[in-house]
Amino acid sequence: MEKNNLEPNNDDVCEIYDSHADAVERVKERMILEEEYSDLSEFFKIFGNPTRLKIISLLCIEDLCVCDICEALDLNQTTVSNQLRILRANNIVKYQKEGKMARYSLTDLHIEMIYKVGLEHILE
Repeated sequence: MEKNNLEPNNDDVCEIYDSHADAVERVKERMILEEEYSDLSEFFKIFGNPTRLKIISLLCIEDLCVCDICEALDLNQTTVSNQLRILRANNIVKYQKEGKMARYSLTDLHIEMIYKVGLEHILE
């Protein structure tokens, strides 16, 4: 991933301050509520942990039990269970008991799409 040069140079700001009222009004009409921005920010924080992203990536391929996730990621069950608990609490994954096993899956296609679009973005 190429990093942008963030050195200040003043080329990245308007030389005069003259907002466009019509454009401002159009975008303000479509803004979501402050609480929704806050909820969205919290949602994206969930994707900010490499272990949780690895779990999501596996579940994009197929539903897996906790033991399979541990083996695939070479992590202990406590670590995986803690991350799954966070993902479950934020409605990213769900599980279904199959006898003595807990099989995890993504809650819906949106989660897979978010993961894949993010991956596509960093790989371009």
